[in-house]
Amino acid sequence: MFIPHRKALIPSRLSFSVGALCAALAATPASAQQQAGDASTLSTVEVTADALDRDDARQKTVSTATKVAMDPRDVPQTINTLDMSKSKVYGLNDLSVLLDGTPGVDTAYDTRGDGITIRGFAADSNDIYRDGIRNAGQIRRSTANVERIEIVKGPASVLYGRGLGGGVVNLISKQASFDAVSSVNLRAGSWDNRGATVDVNQVLSPTIAVRLTADYEEADSFRRGIANRNRMVSPSLLFDNGSGLTWLGQVTYDNVWRRPDRAPAFDALPAGVSIRTAYAHPDDFIEDEMTSVRSVLGYQFNEDWSVKWTSAWNESSQDFDHLYAGSYCRPDGTLLSNGRRCTTPGLMTFTRAWQETTNTTLSSTVDVAGRLVTGAVTHDLLVGVEYSREERNPDLSTSAQTSDPGLLYPYGIDPYNPVWTEPKTPRGTARTSNRHRADAQALYLQDLIGLSEQWKVLAGLRLDRFDFRTLNRISGLQRSYDGTTVSPRVGVIWQPSQAHSVYASYSKNFAPYGGRGLMSVDVSSTAVYDEEPQYSRQYETGVKSDWLDGRLSTQFSVYELELYNIRYRPDPENDPFTWAVRGSERSRGVEASVTGRLVEHLYVRGGVGLLEAKVVEDKSTPANEGLYKQGVARRTGNLFLRYAPEGPWYGEVGVTYRGPIYNNVANTSERAGYTRWDASVGWRAMPWTVTLAVTNLTDTEYWRSTSMPGAPRGVLLSTNYVF
Repeated sequence: MFIPHRKALIPSRLSFSVGALCAALAATPASAQQQAGDASTLSTVEVTADALDRDDARQKTVSTATKVAMDPRDVPQTINTLDMSKSKVYGLNDLSVLLDGTPGVDTAYDTRGDGITIRGFAADSNDIYRDGIRNAGQIRRSTANVERIEIVKGPASVLYGRGLGGGVVNLISKQASFDAVSSVNLRAGSWDNRGATVDVNQVLSPTIAVRLTADYEEADSFRRGIANRNRMVSPSLLFDNGSGLTWLGQVTYDNVWRRPDRAPAFDALPAGVSIRTAYAHPDDFIEDEMTSVRSVLGYQFNEDWSVKWTSAWNESSQDFDHLYAGSYCRPDGTLLSNGRRCTTPGLMTFTRAWQETTNTTLSSTVDVAGRLVTGAVTHDLLVGVEYSREERNPDLSTSAQTSDPGLLYPYGIDPYNPVWTEPKTPRGTARTSNRHRADAQALYLQDLIGLSEQWKVLAGLRLDRFDFRTLNRISGLQRSYDGTTVSPRVGVIWQPSQAHSVYASYSKNFAPYGGRGLMSVDVSSTAVYDEEPQYSRQYETGVKSDWLDGRLSTQFSVYELELYNIRYRPDPENDPFTWAVRGSERSRGVEASVTGRLVEHLYVRGGVGLLEAKVVEDKSTPANEGLYKQGVARRTGNLFLRYAPEGPWYGEVGVTYRGPIYNNVANTSERAGYTRWDASVGWRAMPWTVTLAVTNLTDTEYWRSTSMPGAPRGVLLSTNYVF
């Protein structure tokens, strides 16, 4: 059996000999077949710590914005990339926490979802993807098997279909390859945080590589009674015959169980309640499960043309039963929230909700990519066809504490010392039981046109046909809605030198009725549908540059993003069939980021975003015009400095900032912003890496959202072994 020999090209500090398991380790992208030959003995592979934990967080290519690997400077749109190896040392697993501080991104804690907003518009229901495949639904997404995250800012309908316009978040998985490392990781930290990861990549032959990644983690919380447990396993197989034919198969299973933390808002609590106080009932729980199966079959006809068939099945389910919100009845018998009379003086009462839901997506995409030359003009083409079917099946019930006792926990507790003494009653019957389905077919075309060495144009067009339908299982009513739309994108790129790229772009997005947020069609007998989709359009200009002989990369952009054609019925009671344009919402902003090496041994990554998201026109509620959008910070950013000198020791320190946020549409309640410092120190001498990380170094007290305070100072010790 031949095991391809690959040797890292990075100067070695410390080296070691390994067997066939790591014989595929390399810093070069050459395929196994390009180094064919007979060998009956195991090879010696020379590896450095830098090859395993790159201090430079830059990615040479990105693919989310164009569906093909491209130099970031050829993409006329802002893209932020997060390398998970830099974030995992802090024990971060939730997607919303990982994205905190990314310029233009807001993360509002929601125990039932990710709560992500990009450039002022929600993205967590429709615009989260895993390996380029829509991962819809109301779940908390684990990142245990994610290698990196790419965030494309602005409309992305030209390649992905319907969305809410702010951008796309794509989770890119670890998968089998001919040049991946194998490792074991153990970690432990504050609040009984403990976990382990096993990541084994094996080259079985010159044509086959397999990988198995598994992760287990459990932890309590700084909030009393709150806990979580995460499990993940992901096997994958890669076949490459060396003559152009490749196939990747992967299965990923994620299970996230937690006792949820759905406390009252910070301004609904009586004075003096500690941020460490939580109100979860011992019987509360939320369990998210995600299973994805992915197949990618490709064939390279020649150096210029290839075809790829991607098919995937994804099922995300959420089962929960918990108490949430909370109303405090003051000792004088009036509610803290509105002064109305209440019947539980000195106690806090809650609402109970339970839900069982599944979101299933089946998709199939065929992409043909190639290069043409017409005279002095080059064309990098992508032509694709796509079919998808999505189903969302929620059964749920929500009740206040004064309603059906079969659905509630009808007791109050002391907000200062919450001790639950009564079990919850059995679940009642579902008050909502719907079956939602969406079918979509699409044809899209993209062309990167090279007019000269300095000038390029990226143009794209997509035609979507969609059909949404809903069945109400309780009433038996069913309705459907369908339509067709076209989504364009065009960008002009000027590259005066290899180090700089100046661009201007326009892109458009659509959100049809039934596909705005969680998929749903109104099935009531009086339902009248908004026949026109809502649209988003973005104008963006910017510059992407490399500095210091290519060691440092920056991007700077200015944009205007508008959601328009927002519809409403001016007189639903007397004239329910008439729809009119309610108005529009707009965000304007500036974003800048920097990544790379400043000077020898000193690395930087981070960025800043300034954003103004406002209601431009609202004919239904004119008083909202000119006000800021709820839940959108006007300033966001982070900056991490990493010092990695010669020798085994390295360290970094970083700051994350989020500006003030309005809690309501009327802009009468504002939540303060926060600044959080994190730091880590590590020791790496192959094959070992040990890191001690501290989050919230200064133990700052702040609120991540209206009902969730930020975690106080915490530590995590992690050990990584490469074998």
